[in-house]
Amino acid sequence: MRILRVAQHLYPDTKGGGQYHVHAMSRDQAAMGHDVTVLTTRVDLSRPRVEETDGYTVIRVSPGVSLLGNQISPSVARYLWGASSDDFDVIHAHSHLYFSTNLAALKRQLGDIPLAITNHGLYSQSAPERVFGWYLRTLGQWTFNQADVVFCYTETDKERVRELGVDSRIEVVSNGIDTERFTPDGPESELIDSGGRVVLFVGRFVEGKRPADAVRAVARVREDYPDVELYLCGDGPLRGELEELARELAISDSVHFLGHVPYDEMPKIYRSGDVLMLPSRAEGVPRTVLEAFSSGLPVVSSHLEHTAAIVEQGGETVEVGDVAGYVRSLTAYLGDDGGSGSNGRDVVRGEYEWAETVQKTTESFEALL
Repeated sequence: MRILRVAQHLYPDTKGGGQYHVHAMSRDQAAMGHDVTVLTTRVDLSRPRVEETDGYTVIRVSPGVSLLGNQISPSVARYLWGASSDDFDVIHAHSHLYFSTNLAALKRQLGDIPLAITNHGLYSQSAPERVFGWYLRTLGQWTFNQADVVFCYTETDKERVRELGVDSRIEVVSNGIDTERFTPDGPESELIDSGGRVVLFVGRFVEGKRPADAVRAVARVREDYPDVELYLCGDGPLRGELEELARELAISDSVHFLGHVPYDEMPKIYRSGDVLMLPSRAEGVPRTVLEAFSSGLPVVSSHLEHTAAIVEQGGETVEVGDVAGYVRSLTAYLGDDGGSGSNGRDVVRGEYEWAETVQKTTESFEALL
């Protein structure tokens, strides 16, 4: 098959679970013998405009202008306009949140190349909720409805997409991870130097991820465990505010900003922690939760309708913004002497294997043809 994958960003140009998903899917489908091209925006000027990497082709075009974290790129439109069924058998766009996916939907309406869209999470973590609610009922719904197939991570997410009035075919394909890479056994990270308890936060520093809740919770956990430390993996526009908050709470010495950590280092990061905290107000099925579980690490996350059933098999959920609730759950896990994350690993190994994600996605493409 000749696959055109459309994604606003790509790993390692930018870091994040969605970006890595795009890279790994392209790499592994190329290894299966498929001809894969990824169309993305060029955010790192040191990267070439056209590159062969890991068996697939990357085409980076001008990002245009940015609006609420969305790159509005005329160059993406021009490339899609020129693509034909002589060039590609299927287009695979990632996340209805992005202008590039809106353009892929327009291409499907005007052309004859089948379109698949992966829903990485229904709600934006950057746009105001009221604005995004309007978007979902209008352009978001229209975008989904142009697809020949929509991939959702869970049955609950499938139902939520259907409730928007989407009548496209929807298939549930789990967001798997490599359970041979993320294991409890192996070396720990030299980036984490702590003789005490370690709480991890992994994600972008944006409003939707609510990283400030992690800082506030750890400040209060220190009343019971003075040796607890918070390590934040990621970066984003809220970093300055988080550093200031740590100073205000007098815990700067116990809050560590690691920046963007290379993906190959992440298994060691998880092994170095005692618990992962994910206080987001919106998520898909985050790779961080699955990776932590597979590494034997318990998770304390916000209670989201479509992820709670997964998280609660190897961790606990707390209502969004309930810092006191996070404190109670973190304190319970930090006082545990071991074994807390073993149930989570069993869940991941049974239902969230990355090889299965690639296989099911590829079979769906073949069915479109």
